[in-house]
Amino acid sequence: MFAAAVASGCGSDGGSLTIYSGRTQSLVEPLLEQFSADTAIEIRVRYGDTAELAATILEEGDNSPADVFFAQDAGALGSLVVEDRLTAIPTPYLGRVPEAFRSPDGLWVGLSGRARTVAYNTDAVSEADLPASILDFTDAKWKGRIGWAPTNGSFQAFVTGLLLLEGEDTAREWLEGMKANDPTDYPSNDAVVDAVGNGEVDVGFVNHYYVLRFIDERGEDFPVRNYYLGGGDAGSLVNVAGLGVLDTADNQSDVEKFIDYMLSPAAQQYFADETFEYPLIEGVEATAGLTPLGELEPPNIDLSDLADLRGTLDLLRETGVLP
Repeated sequence: MFAAAVASGCGSDGGSLTIYSGRTQSLVEPLLEQFSADTAIEIRVRYGDTAELAATILEEGDNSPADVFFAQDAGALGSLVVEDRLTAIPTPYLGRVPEAFRSPDGLWVGLSGRARTVAYNTDAVSEADLPASILDFTDAKWKGRIGWAPTNGSFQAFVTGLLLLEGEDTAREWLEGMKANDPTDYPSNDAVVDAVGNGEVDVGFVNHYYVLRFIDERGEDFPVRNYYLGGGDAGSLVNVAGLGVLDTADNQSDVEKFIDYMLSPAAQQYFADETFEYPLIEGVEATAGLTPLGELEPPNIDLSDLADLRGTLDLLRETGVLP
């Protein structure tokens, strides 16, 4: 558990922040509580689904109590950018994070990275059996062997990325080809990895850290590993959990202390050790056994553009992937 104080060097005379968190409470509450203890800044945290919280912020308008939005994915932050609800992150903090993982307009900053992978059962499949592109899983040899979670936000963000990269015709063709291959629907990434592990399916489309969590809980003998697609393939999308400052924030000093804290080495180490995500600042290593972030080959897209889910949801329904 996170115990070390983060040496941000900023101190505090006390204050308060209201944080809307799309991150799961059990995953990030220890870190947020440590921030409060180290800085004497009182925090009020509202936990919920990232997309729903973004919608709530828009509905609340100028009356929103939120100072900071801690989002599970960049698309939700992008939706607030479109509505002009975020204020600029100070440049020194933006500079700690690679350009690909922050807003090109400086309106949000990534705090941790999450890579799309293919989870595969090592007893049933070898890496040599796996294709070079996510598009190739429409091949008939994968019929009945794939698990996915179409209602999951990270899957929908991937499909949004696919639309941006390949266009609607290719995305539609892929979804129809996948449906023809009879994939098994699961309610979550956890359920997909569990199904791959127990042999219900041979492969599944997930974020990388789910496999690592299962290995951490069940041991190295758990027969599932991550396969990373490369070459800028849509299936190699690296999204971020990130932070945006709301235009309703009224204590810039405490907001900056929070940003500074979350981009400090100790907080970044927390993401590496406790949530198995990619830390985004220099000098903090990912958990052992994880392919280094610099060796991944994600597609070159503005993560803010993942905000446009409407077309994605329409396409998923039209192809029968969603009801």
